[in-house]
Amino acid sequence: MRLSLFLPIALLAACSTAPSPKPQPPAPAATVAAPEAVTVPERYVSAETPEEELDSVATWQSDEGLVWLIATGKSSHRLVIYDAEDGTRLRDYGKEGSALGEFNRPNGIAVYADYMFVVERDNHRVQVIHLPDLEPIGSFGEKELRSPYGLWLNETEPGELEVYVTDSFMYGKKYDVVPPFEELNQRVRRYRVQFDQAARLRANYGGAFGDTRPDYALRMVESIAGDRANDRMLIADEDRRHLSTLREYTFSGKFTGRSLPQDSFGAEAEGVALWTCPDGGGYWIAVDQLAPLTLFHLFDRVTLAPVGTFHGNTTAHTDGVALHAAATPTFPGGALFAVHDDKAVTAFDLRDVAQAMHLAQDCVD
Repeated sequence: MRLSLFLPIALLAACSTAPSPKPQPPAPAATVAAPEAVTVPERYVSAETPEEELDSVATWQSDEGLVWLIATGKSSHRLVIYDAEDGTRLRDYGKEGSALGEFNRPNGIAVYADYMFVVERDNHRVQVIHLPDLEPIGSFGEKELRSPYGLWLNETEPGELEVYVTDSFMYGKKYDVVPPFEELNQRVRRYRVQFDQAARLRANYGGAFGDTRPDYALRMVESIAGDRANDRMLIADEDRRHLSTLREYTFSGKFTGRSLPQDSFGAEAEGVALWTCPDGGGYWIAVDQLAPLTLFHLFDRVTLAPVGTFHGNTTAHTDGVALHAAATPTFPGGALFAVHDDKAVTAFDLRDVAQAMHLAQDCVD
């Protein structure tokens, strides 16, 4: 998911094995019930392709202004590339396999500059592909990742990233048994990734983290996103058998003791994206994976207080979302892209969202 990836920041200094702080209760504002959902019509819904089993999306913009919307196809083992302006399908890339340029159950996806990162659950790796030529340049994580799903990229300096990958390995014949709590400190793995002037990839494993206490452990993880300015990562725990919510972690890998309230999610907490505003404020957008219509919950960037909820006319059962804040001819205020029912992609104009929900207009000017 494309988020705020380009802010120069300091390197992570804390060790993932540091003890977790004593949980603190959520701020009172975060427990206030969100207003009734409003309708924001989609600007488009792409043609349906149920055979793909689409999961996650990311955007890439060329120097000339061309914007691709790239989706992962879990069942087709390939990527589907759309014109982000109107949802036209432009081309497919990849096939099933384990060589570079091939995929086995691709899931999470993110873009940094001209590099695309694709998580492959069943190849147990993150593959890196150069854009727009779609030339694979390498992969990493094969030694550590067991069942990876989502990722988030954080630029530490030009050409150097911290890559956070959720690893939702499970046990049992149906792979639906949550591991023992002592193993849940491996739910998020991090890597330091560098590119040299020849676009060669170098990646080093930086350890894992995750709270192991029964009330706060990450049981089933996929979506993850971060906000360096507020030392915050939000990690979705999708296990509705316990508590589907968003857990707040610091960049050092410590659980803060705070989660977004359970009554904000009627289904699984899924895709999450950060919408930033020029004044340092903004909104977290979190997917509530419902049918017949997905709910998109908004929370204040700084306080995590609920701001409101919207839905489209069509978008349902959403997994991944991507927020593209840069102006385009069709979306001069930016756009939110979402997966619809595993078979299409949809687009919301951020100006429409801001107007319908009475949000700060400087976010879309």
